[in-house]
Amino acid sequence: MGLDSGERIEGQKEQEDHWLNMKGQLECLPGRQGELELGLDSRLTGESMEESHMKELSDVYSWEKMKRGTEIDKRIEVEGERVESRIWMGGETEDKSMEEELKLRLRPVKEKRGMSVRISLEEVERYYRFSRCCYWLQNEIMQQESSPLCAIDITPDLRKQFAYLSGGRGQNGSPIIVFPEFPAFGEIQEREFHNVLTYLTSIPSLSAAGVGFILVIDRRQDRWAAVKGTLLRIAGSFPGNLQLVLVLRPTTLFQRTLSDILFKFNKDEFKMKVPMIMLSSVTELHSYIDRTQLTTELGGTQEYCHEKWISHRTAIEGFALMVKRTAQILQSFGTELAETELPNDIQATSNLLGTHINKKSKMKEDLLVALGQGSRLLESINEPVVRDPDHNMNQDELENLATVQRLLSQLNETERAFDEFWERHKTKLEQCLLLRHFEHNYREVRCLLDQVAQRLTAFSEVGISPAHADHIFRELSSHEERVCEVLDRAQALAREGDELIQNTHYAEDSIQPKCIELRAVNEELSTYLRAKKDHLLRAIELHHSLERAAKWCDDGIYLLASQPVDKCQSHDGAESALQEIERYLDTAGQNKLTDPSAICRDYETVLNLEFRDQVEKVFQKQVSMQEMFEKRRVSLKKLAAKHTRPVQPVAPRPEAIKSPLSSPAKRVLEKSCSEGDSVNRLSCRKVEGQLQSNRSASMSEEDENLAILRKHVMNELLETERAYVEELLCVLQGYASEMDNPAMASLMPIPLQNKKDVLFGNMPEIYHFHKRTFLRELEEYEDCPELVGRCFLERMTDLQIYEKYCQNKPRSESLWRQCSDCSFFQECQKKLEHKLGLDSYLLKPVQRITKYQLLLKELLKYSKGCEGSEDLQEALTSILGILKAVNDSMHLIAITGYDGNMGDLGRLLMQGSFSVWTEHKKGHAKVKDLARFKPMQRHLFLHEKALLFCKRREENGEGYEKAPSYSFKQSLNMSAVGITENAKGDNKKFEVWCNSREEVYIVQAPTSEVKTTWVKEIRKVLTTQLEAYRASQQRPSDGLFQFPSGAGAPVSLSPFRRGERSMKEKKGEPSSPDANSCSFPKTKGSPTSPDHKTKRHEIKSDPTPFGFKGWTKGSLSLDANEENDGYSSPEEPLNSDPEDEEGKKLCAGKYTVVSDYEKGEGQDLSVKSGETVQLIKEGDDGQWFVKNLKTKQEGWVAAANILTLIGESKSCQSLTSSEGSGSGNLSTSSSCCETYTSFSDIKP
Repeated sequence: MGLDSGERIEGQKEQEDHWLNMKGQLECLPGRQGELELGLDSRLTGESMEESHMKELSDVYSWEKMKRGTEIDKRIEVEGERVESRIWMGGETEDKSMEEELKLRLRPVKEKRGMSVRISLEEVERYYRFSRCCYWLQNEIMQQESSPLCAIDITPDLRKQFAYLSGGRGQNGSPIIVFPEFPAFGEIQEREFHNVLTYLTSIPSLSAAGVGFILVIDRRQDRWAAVKGTLLRIAGSFPGNLQLVLVLRPTTLFQRTLSDILFKFNKDEFKMKVPMIMLSSVTELHSYIDRTQLTTELGGTQEYCHEKWISHRTAIEGFALMVKRTAQILQSFGTELAETELPNDIQATSNLLGTHINKKSKMKEDLLVALGQGSRLLESINEPVVRDPDHNMNQDELENLATVQRLLSQLNETERAFDEFWERHKTKLEQCLLLRHFEHNYREVRCLLDQVAQRLTAFSEVGISPAHADHIFRELSSHEERVCEVLDRAQALAREGDELIQNTHYAEDSIQPKCIELRAVNEELSTYLRAKKDHLLRAIELHHSLERAAKWCDDGIYLLASQPVDKCQSHDGAESALQEIERYLDTAGQNKLTDPSAICRDYETVLNLEFRDQVEKVFQKQVSMQEMFEKRRVSLKKLAAKHTRPVQPVAPRPEAIKSPLSSPAKRVLEKSCSEGDSVNRLSCRKVEGQLQSNRSASMSEEDENLAILRKHVMNELLETERAYVEELLCVLQGYASEMDNPAMASLMPIPLQNKKDVLFGNMPEIYHFHKRTFLRELEEYEDCPELVGRCFLERMTDLQIYEKYCQNKPRSESLWRQCSDCSFFQECQKKLEHKLGLDSYLLKPVQRITKYQLLLKELLKYSKGCEGSEDLQEALTSILGILKAVNDSMHLIAITGYDGNMGDLGRLLMQGSFSVWTEHKKGHAKVKDLARFKPMQRHLFLHEKALLFCKRREENGEGYEKAPSYSFKQSLNMSAVGITENAKGDNKKFEVWCNSREEVYIVQAPTSEVKTTWVKEIRKVLTTQLEAYRASQQRPSDGLFQFPSGAGAPVSLSPFRRGERSMKEKKGEPSSPDANSCSFPKTKGSPTSPDHKTKRHEIKSDPTPFGFKGWTKGSLSLDANEENDGYSSPEEPLNSDPEDEEGKKLCAGKYTVVSDYEKGEGQDLSVKSGETVQLIKEGDDGQWFVKNLKTKQEGWVAAANILTLIGESKSCQSLTSSEGSGSGNLSTSSSCCETYTSFSDIKP
């Protein structure tokens, strides 16, 4: 099979046109050796890609487009010499090295035109080699180029078998076409006859077809007329060269004789220029053609199956078409890759890399499909040889075999070239992505360096005092940590750039200057920081020297002033005073300033104008003090030289001497002087000092014991953390990785296949977090366990990954139980030498997250009063919150039947099981459920926006399969919900109602503590909604309601309430569309009367819907007719503003303790959860002074432990939100079954 020269030249033109269609020049960075700006350089003579040349230059290069000629010169010039150009001819060429195959002429860039992409010379070589392979591969597909016909197009005509190519060859290698007996030969259409002969003559190779075909026409059973017709049709339309025509004439006597006579007379009529021989039998035929080249019908030994021949030809041509399409797609994709511009941002580069990877995978799939089809075709052609090793293939079969083998070989070569080019292109994109990350990080680091440099320059140079200088130095030291972090990051980024350069990154010229700049700025900042610190330290040193000198002067002056004059009159007294002065002067070495010139010389860098003035003042003071000392020394020496007198002179008391200067030492001395015996005072001091020493020793010993205990807990935390990380790694390597091991695939049951994510969940994510981050950070706190709470707080978000693991745990356990006995797990356990099964290790993450809160509790227990105790408490609270969230999420995923999106309900706050009664009001009557006295068991889920009622259903099974599920029944929108804290006097019941109590749900909690917690949480949700609404409306905070005239001053039920604006003030304000005034109906007994006994009240805030004007209904309601069922008494309208409940002065009343409080020191009081206390007064720092009504003891308790207000009326507060309005309503209710309360008894 081969192409003629015209077809080859045309193929080369197509290949060259493809190269000419590449975008513009290909550019590299300036000075980058080996990265070229390339464009196609086609010579004016029309050189093909193989005929180009390479010329290396020292500057930027261009692969330049030029006009092409129309002819191809087969001899080209290379460096002044003439060499023969080897043009590809059907795959028949000698091997050439890559340097010889790729010959590019590179020209200097004088003018940049068009778009450019960065591409290295190595990538150009890879692309050229790949493109050349695609081009060669297309040239191998001969049939579609040389013949317009395929076997599949003329299959019906071929199946008639009026002519076929048997595969035999003549003595000189001529292909043999056989025309067998075909009675209907004359009825064959001319188009069918021409198509079949054209196709048959196009199959042999060009060399075989050039020798000429031998035609064998079998007409032994026919008449002369059929022989004549056949010869005439062949002579008129045979498309190939003929070498010999052999005709087996009719065998009947008459027809044989007739054919001999007529053939001689009509021989010229056939117009054939080749020998045409009439044969009487197949024996005569064998004298012209060997029997091995003839089929059995012609007396030969060659086996021929026409259907099999058609099948092979169809398969070979189909495979060739597939290979050609694959080559074209590969070449198109390669061109796309080569012309791709590099994006300028991280996201675009990452997206481009992902897109190209996906396309490459699709290309590889097409290649594998083509290779597979070719292999199967090869097996089909070789099938006779495999079946019978002695079988000899005919020449056509051998050519088919060679064609398929050549196509497969070239396809493999194309695949290798594509892989090489793809790897280079992928490397370029990955380097581009690394470069974009580097550039992004460089911009961030450069900005941070500018910030820290600007902050450094803002620090004062010397300070104005020692304390000020010390403060500046502490701030500078604190800022130094931040500077060091930025400098370390800059150094790391510079090292990253060096690694990119070492890995032969194409953008070395862009990366290297940035690395140099980072190191220069880093060094500059480091030097500046060191100089700043040294400068400040010198200033501090001078400040302290001046301070010591000034203090030395002050103390000296005080010494002179404190010497008793009367004692100095004696010889001994004068000597003693003189010695005292001498001793003091001996201390001048470490306190006295040296020569001012030396000071200026030593501290020249830090002395500014203010500093110089300060130095001069200290020196003047020092000189004055020295003059005073010298005068005193002279006088004392004179007194010591005199003889002593018998009579001691009377001198004024030293206390009366007024010193011109006052020092702290003198004031301390005067304060310490008191009446009494000096011996007693000394004794008292000794006793006091001993007590203080004993106390310090005791405290030190206790602190040491606590530190040892904290160390033990920290060691346990670290040891268990390390063991936990090792166990996770063991599970992932010993089990998870083995699931991907082909050697273990036979042991794995079908249900376990492809279920690694189900079995292990996100355990790899947990392992990497603990291994790479959490364990390392915990180890940093090994020497300061009390501060480890900070580590937990910083990683609290990361610890939430356990929620995902726990949610997957039911699926994991179900899969484990299904496959736990399989040999795969047993083999893995045997290799690991584990005594416990995998299920025990899958439980480790659940156990670990619960272990943290126990360890934190222990640390908090031994760290009270320490620096990090608050962080430990907050970390403990956060860990407990995570555990609660995990537990709640396990319940949430068990809810069935809810049609909405759980995510729209907001965060899950609480969940639990309760007994629930329901009531529905129709008109003025209430309709109670038939089973009123038989409560429904419901599991409630409190979200931020809704309250869900579900029915708990226990499941049969083991482990997580036994976990309950919840059938959704109904939900209440929290914007339409109100609560009443007490129901029928039962401290376990509370009411949840909506639509003005048209629907009431009486909820009974398991314990009063659970009820209190739920009411508190619901109140918090509703109060938050109310505050959010008020904030959106921007209402004034000094009152929301109007009272009817004559009603008197409104009374506030809340003990936190300080007062409301008067009715007159309210009337003075203009009405607004957001809040219209309303009046209250007069009820029996004024709320302002001190004798009035309130049974029930309800206060609601403005229920106006958002965006609507006016009130849909009165903001205050009187539900007397609604409460006649024995649950509570009629309501009295009162004014209360929940916005004022917090932050106001407390009033005396009874409160419930919601959490235990242990007694500390002093007057602290120990209380237990559920106990009742009486508030006496409020202290500072959130402390209340209360009286325990059970133990009758009084003391201080943290206010956070007694949040639930009972009050003397045992009233409770009720919150609601107006439905559809989004506004919150705060109500306060009191059970009528309890004692009444006079509002006059409640002090504001």
